[in-house]
Amino acid sequence: MPYYPIFLSVKDKPVLVAGAGNVALRKVRGLLNAGARVTVVAPEVLQEFEELPVRLIRRKVRARDLDGALLAFAATNDRRANRAVAAAALKRGIPANVADAPEECDFLTPARVTRGKLQIAISTGGENPRLAATLRRKLELMMGAAKTSTGKRGSDDR
Repeated sequence: MPYYPIFLSVKDKPVLVAGAGNVALRKVRGLLNAGARVTVVAPEVLQEFEELPVRLIRRKVRARDLDGALLAFAATNDRRANRAVAAAALKRGIPANVADAPEECDFLTPARVTRGKLQIAISTGGENPRLAATLRRKLELMMGAAKTSTGKRGSDDR
């Protein structure tokens, strides 16, 4: 399925993340960096979640946890739970990202390189996340610690 690339503002918007393992942690950190208000629902959580400014609910995810969410991320280690989150989100018209099933996703999260306000997103449409990560690392090496200029002229050239 072809995807439409988009940079979405989630600043001050509610986002649900089902799961609290390493995959969920990466997604939550990215959401927090973008200013989202994140709720994490999982019966068990990695210690790192304790130090993050998220709302933690320690139990299995329920469909009603999605109420009011802008986006949903299913990142549990339970295939059935992830599928249930995606189905409940679809029913509510909430776009969902399912970590273990790209074919069930309404949107994908690309590999990203960020330098100041410059962001480069890399996606393989869910087919080869390892390739996207490799390209991200190569871009990071090429760019080094380069800072971007955000002068007024650049923003006028759109």
